[in-house]
Amino acid sequence: MALAPLATVEDLEARGLTVDPSEVSVVTVYLRVASAAVREAAGTAISRTTSTITLEGAPGQRLTLPGPPIVSVDAVTADGRTLTDWRLSSGRLWRASGWTGVEPSEIEVTYTHGLAEVPEDIVDLVCRMAAAALDAYRSDDDGAGLATTKEVTSERLGDWAVTYGADGRVSEMELTQYWRERLQARFGGGITSLVSR
Repeated sequence: MALAPLATVEDLEARGLTVDPSEVSVVTVYLRVASAAVREAAGTAISRTTSTITLEGAPGQRLTLPGPPIVSVDAVTADGRTLTDWRLSSGRLWRASGWTGVEPSEIEVTYTHGLAEVPEDIVDLVCRMAAAALDAYRSDDDGAGLATTKEVTSERLGDWAVTYGADGRVSEMELTQYWRERLQARFGGGITSLVSR
């Protein structure tokens, strides 16, 4: 099941952007794409969801789960074997006998995690990305405004001239390095396998 966008059309309109009824479907797509980009950079769903992940068993008794806050853990298996001798403690799984044996183990965890309410700064970021994409969409009737993002790098007024340069982004949906680092620091980076149900 796909996760709901981190922001809505109503959130965009609350920020002063008027969305014409004919644009609602395209704006909804932009909100989904922006939300996916933000989640990818954060390395987690951000909003509350139930996920099944696979982690390599770590040495020691504690196994850190990504995507805090961790609300509950429904099931834990090690190499396909159901485990019941674990406890959720401070957002990590604790097990007296540890998470690895002689060989590395594959730990599968089904758990509920994430925030009950999306933080306002994340909602605002997604809205700004979607608004920029909508602006590009509106800029040209034939869709050419959705081409690679270009910015004005220089202008001259006498015998007017303008120079455009690309900053390497393909679209408004690509986050800057600043936002990527901020999201990774805030939400803890990423994991290799995350499946939401």
